[in-house]
Amino acid sequence: MILLHPSCTGLIRHDAPGTFAALMDLYERNYINLRRLLPVMPSAQAVCVSRICSGLDLHLRVIDRCRYTSELLLSYQFDQDDGSVIAEPNLRIRVYHDARVAEVLAAHPRHQPTFAAHIFGGRPMDNASLFARWQSNRFLYKWLTYCLRQGHCFAE
Repeated sequence: MILLHPSCTGLIRHDAPGTFAALMDLYERNYINLRRLLPVMPSAQAVCVSRICSGLDLHLRVIDRCRYTSELLLSYQFDQDDGSVIAEPNLRIRVYHDARVAEVLAAHPRHQPTFAAHIFGGRPMDNASLFARWQSNRFLYKWLTYCLRQGHCFAE
């Protein structure tokens, strides 16, 4: 059987970075990793910290919890010399319990442009907004994988 590279056949790979299919795949993977990290969803306004030996503390805050969705803030926190605290990467995540997907709503990394899904809301998803969503959700996927490998878990 001869397998042709997608560029040879003129077809677009369904999982190519920045495509809608790849974004939906990331949403599903993020949900799976979040549920591994957070087996039981805490109540609204809950604040949790996962501590591991020789690693950074992972901070979780449940902003809102409804029957079908939850909104979370996930970050590391760094104390500054002036007494302030910086949350980095400070991701706002919406979990859709019924659809079993999770998406990044906003990301505020210090060394990258800020991403906020509401900026793209209400207009058709063009390539730039699709790619921005893919990038932020790809970051979440890689970060969750890293946290799980380190042993983080928000268990009761």
